[in-house]
Amino acid sequence: MFVEHLPDDRGQAHTLEAFTAALLLVTGLIFATQATAVTPLSASTSNQHVENQAGIAAQDLLSTTDASGDLEAALLYYDNGSFVGAANGEGYAGMPPESHPLHDPLTEAFGDRQIAFDIDVYYPEDGGNETGDVSMVDMGSPTDNAATASVRVALYGDDRFGADDQHVLSTDGPGRGYFADPADGDGEVLYTVVEVRITAWQM
Repeated sequence: MFVEHLPDDRGQAHTLEAFTAALLLVTGLIFATQATAVTPLSASTSNQHVENQAGIAAQDLLSTTDASGDLEAALLYYDNGSFVGAANGEGYAGMPPESHPLHDPLTEAFGDRQIAFDIDVYYPEDGGNETGDVSMVDMGSPTDNAATASVRVALYGDDRFGADDQHVLSTDGPGRGYFADPADGDGEVLYTVVEVRITAWQM
């Protein structure tokens, strides 16, 4: 009996199938690599450098303005429920006006470097059992790479506040809507201690 053997082409089919699968895999990897967006906010060594620089600039600004008295003056630049010259609510939505004690230091530290920042002030309430806060500058929501720096500032009962320093903190503070009440007692000597916190990030 004669049995005819036909050529077996399954080997060629398997080879072609394997080649096609490998080609699809490589194409997928290339597409995924090209589709990954690299933005200024993507994690990288340079972003860590920018974050470190923003943190150092914020801490230097707080240290120098605390020593010069400009930071305390900025905390006292407040009248009738808002910081003087603020157009929106209690604080500023961007760089404070030129009359603000921190305008020049903030411009020098952040203004020309495309760095956004928030400045928040925290103070004791209810005899120190709670903490209140007020926003001096609110430029938006910080990114994950934001840096923070803070310093504590003591305010005394004879400190004067308002656009023209026309009010005395211990006697006029609560009546003129100053953001913090005396931390304890009447506040004639030490009115309160606040924490000023700067959060800075690359725009």
